[in-house]
Amino acid sequence: MAADLSGAHVEAFIEMLSAERGAAVNTLEAYQRDLDDLRDFLTDRGVVLDKATSDDVLAYLSDMAKRGFAATSQARRLSAIRQFYRFLYAEGMRGDDPTGIVDTPKKGWALPKTMSVADVDRLLDQAQREAAEAGDAGERLARLRMAALMETLYASGMRVSELVTLPASVLMRKGRFLTIRGKGNKERMVPLSARAISALETYGAALRAAIACGDLAESEYLFPSAGQEGYLSRQVFARELKGLAARAGLKASGISPHVLRHAFASHLLQNGADLRAVQELLGHADISTTQIYTHVLEERLRELVETHHPLAKSAKKRD
Repeated sequence: MAADLSGAHVEAFIEMLSAERGAAVNTLEAYQRDLDDLRDFLTDRGVVLDKATSDDVLAYLSDMAKRGFAATSQARRLSAIRQFYRFLYAEGMRGDDPTGIVDTPKKGWALPKTMSVADVDRLLDQAQREAAEAGDAGERLARLRMAALMETLYASGMRVSELVTLPASVLMRKGRFLTIRGKGNKERMVPLSARAISALETYGAALRAAIACGDLAESEYLFPSAGQEGYLSRQVFARELKGLAARAGLKASGISPHVLRHAFASHLLQNGADLRAVQELLGHADISTTQIYTHVLEERLRELVETHHPLAKSAKKRD
């Protein structure tokens, strides 16, 4: 019977990580713990660590799932195991890599943070109210800008980078749609609500007045800034949005331009929009990116069945 050299092989692997890759102490300890856990599992199966097969590795991942390890934790541990067996193969300590055909556990999509329709309404109403109550021309322009930003973002769902870099020529266009250039230099059309069009027109008039009287220099951007880039930065907009949220009585820490983009998509789906249409509006190249919103569709379908299916109605009557 061949001697169990697993301990020596693990030691050699850890030494390689330290000497050749300069791994930190914490990293080395984590790899050691991962391999120790695998070795304990394999020992219970009567298998030596450096003789494990693909089936043994798959069984270990299954055991991790049963123990409550998240897919991300399983994937991280599999990465350590993969590196160990590739090291053994590269050093001629075994003739194959048992992790070669093992797929990385799929990570679940994190549900996007969003807002209720009522909270979005509070935010938009606050922006409009502050614009109406503004004092001098400078304050009024800043508040009208915020109202235009908010209405346009929620109406279109565009990325914040697309929003702050909109050209001033937008004010010359008529109609309910904007053509914007997004990721990969791809163009797409996004909708504008009546409220967004009105907010842009009011802001545009104030902007032109400020330029005419010399308070602002003419700019190619719709939301100009004295900064180096020439347009309102995403960071400034995000900071101003949090201030607006706080004044509206909302929890500012949970609100950002990206959350409003998610609200746009979620509210469309809640009201019957098709996932493919939302994909186009968001500018996602792949439908899989948009599928983070399938929980919204599932909830809507459940409500649809409970409301309209005859068997569901019968069950309610019996209750």
